Amino acid sequence: MHIPKSFKLSNIPYQVKLTEHIRGPRGVIGRVDYVARNIKIATVNYWTGKPLPTEEMSDTFWHEVTHAILNDMNSPLCSDEIFVTAFANRLNEVVLTAKL
Repeated sequence: MHIPKSFKLSNIPYQVKLTEHIRGPRGVIGRVDYVARNIKIATVNYWTGKPLPTEEMSDTFWHEVTHAILNDMNSPLCSDEIFVTAFANRLNEVVLTAKL
């Protein structure tokens, strides 16, 4: 899957940026900024220095999009990492296996 450069959520544009590393706790590979309306996705594994597989980057994209959607909905699930991860993993599977 190609990672989008931008998208709209509730008609508000979000920018998506690929970056080698993400500021924050070591090993973090994605972050959404609700105020700046952007998502950053790491391209390199912090621990190994090797490029992240595209499927992992895709998973990360959908994980951060799920956070953004739930935040937009004012859902308490927005901060539930277990739910967000489980939902995003399933969404990524659908997107990656969809036949068009």
